Amino acid sequence: MFIDRVRITVKSGDGGNGASQFRREKYVPEGGPAGGDGGRGGDVYLVADPNAHTLMDYRYKKNYRAEDGLKGGRQNRHGRAGEPLTLRVPPGTVVYDQETNIILADLSTPGENVLLFAGGRGGRGNARFATSVHQAPTYAEKGEPGREREIRLELKSIADVGLVGFPNAGKSTLLSVVSQARPKIADYPFTTLEPHLGVVAIGGKSFIMADIPGLIEGAHTGQGLGHEFLRHIERTRVLIHVVDAAGTEGRDPIEDIITINRELASYSPLLAARPQVVALNKVDAIVDEQELAVLMERVRELSLEAFPISAVIGEGVPPLLYRVLALVEATPPPEIHQLGTLPENALEEPLSLSEEDGVFVVRGTQVERIVSRCDMDDDDSVVRLQRSLRQLKVFDKLRQAGIKEGALVRIGAAEFNFYDDEPM
Repeated sequence: MFIDRVRITVKSGDGGNGASQFRREKYVPEGGPAGGDGGRGGDVYLVADPNAHTLMDYRYKKNYRAEDGLKGGRQNRHGRAGEPLTLRVPPGTVVYDQETNIILADLSTPGENVLLFAGGRGGRGNARFATSVHQAPTYAEKGEPGREREIRLELKSIADVGLVGFPNAGKSTLLSVVSQARPKIADYPFTTLEPHLGVVAIGGKSFIMADIPGLIEGAHTGQGLGHEFLRHIERTRVLIHVVDAAGTEGRDPIEDIITINRELASYSPLLAARPQVVALNKVDAIVDEQELAVLMERVRELSLEAFPISAVIGEGVPPLLYRVLALVEATPPPEIHQLGTLPENALEEPLSLSEEDGVFVVRGTQVERIVSRCDMDDDDSVVRLQRSLRQLKVFDKLRQAGIKEGALVRIGAAEFNFYDDEPM
């Protein structure tokens, strides 16, 4: 089954906790702090695997997580870093942040390796906090949580030439004649339900051609199958507009050309501006040569080149391919994506306070991160946390909200009772 769009959740590894340890050696009665740092969490990478052709592997499994870093140990031993997570995707895969729709990566080159999310930093052991005035600290940091995001993977076929046109215009037949691709061919619309790629060799050179499902009016808004597959020709340099010149489906060929180009422009003005040639297919069914001459003149009035062909018997196909090859060589690959970034502070939540069922809930990316790295079972760690909360004006906000002694406060996953150590 061809799967070209999936949504998955990925998470880089959490950093390992720092250790709170002291030297306990013979003849060293007052050994100093010796807790090692926690290991860094595993990173999340994406690799464009040339052997992958679909996103089928991600259809059923939706959650992926890198390994967490290990905690620090005695004698200043640092924890091992977590193993990275590598997700293999087909070349041509574009990665979006699902919430913001920012494009995080475009893996258009086979073998390309992209760091998606870095793992969380390991917590510092108590040896890191020793000073001349505080020679035996007991506190150590917890590891930093990894980054967890829902992402969307979209596969956009990598081809030099794209075939566009109404259903049953002969696109699949043309691809099967000029390449080794074998798309399903039958005399009814929407035979093609997935993109097909074929390598076209001509004049000692070659290019890749893509056939997508036929477009209909309204394709750019999701009508028919067009909206799901138009992205597969976004990367093409040249378009071959295949038209039923004989009107066997009861449509006017010129109106077909105008309608499809209007849909391309509505979907992407850049796509509509690509070099385009018209393949007037099924000319073997046109008896009156004058009718064909008039049709070609009408195409030229649209400022388009026309090539009369019969794909089923190969008539007129070589001149079309030579012209397309020349256009491919003269047209640089399109730049279709402006990559964005998702920096650490891109989605930071500001400090806020709300009361929910009698509990004062403090939210904010910075304050929640600080609390997550605090060891609540260690008095010194709690003292350091209180100092940080005071600097962030958390206590001021609680007082302004009218909090009472002993009231429950929740920050992230931590809960504690409020006791005011300053006068109102």
